[in-house]
Amino acid sequence: MGYLNNSVVTVDAILTDVGRLALAKNDGTFRITQFALADDEIDYTLYNPTHPSGSAYYGEAIVNMPLLEALPQAAQAMKYKLTTLPRGTAKLPILNVPSIVNLPQGGGQVINPQTLNYFGANQVEPQGYTFTISDVRLFSTFEGVGINTPQVQNLNITNTIGTSVSKTVIGTALNLRATTVNTLFGGNSALFGSLQIVGNDSGARVSIPVTINQA
Repeated sequence: MGYLNNSVVTVDAILTDVGRLALAKNDGTFRITQFALADDEIDYTLYNPTHPSGSAYYGEAIVNMPLLEALPQAAQAMKYKLTTLPRGTAKLPILNVPSIVNLPQGGGQVINPQTLNYFGANQVEPQGYTFTISDVRLFSTFEGVGINTPQVQNLNITNTIGTSVSKTVIGTALNLRATTVNTLFGGNSALFGSLQIVGNDSGARVSIPVTINQA
């Protein structure tokens, strides 16, 4: 979603395929039950407490910034989602995950993220985590597990078409199995990429390097 302008409360929304299907049924099944807010387009360095016109104008440059229109890819349009945390929270949630993924050809690993400082505890987020690999060819298995809704299950199907493209899955954990395809290495001894993990409830995110070593 995106505000069309900053003077009138008019919202521009792009529906997912599932949303368009529900809307087309026209039987009342289309109901918006959840939404998220983000401030990706805001540059807070423009806040000016020395503005000559006084405190009412400190945030004038921010208020007058152009706003983003709706984009169909939420992972790109909403990197910095606004979250609700208990009053008095002193620490922002952070993700506890491995600092690197370093696997031999065919090697496997399970990543079980945990969110620290989340509602006063360290826990797995109820809505799980979004995992995005920069190049899906690095893995023969790249699978999110732990969340079994049909939409998530369809997203989690690994489909490697031999092209260097990213892949996103959702789950409370991530199953990895490194590729066994030798031709991907060419004359190199290792393949490199990056894995981004985002907490779907907290918005906490981390990016870790990935290395696949040729056997």
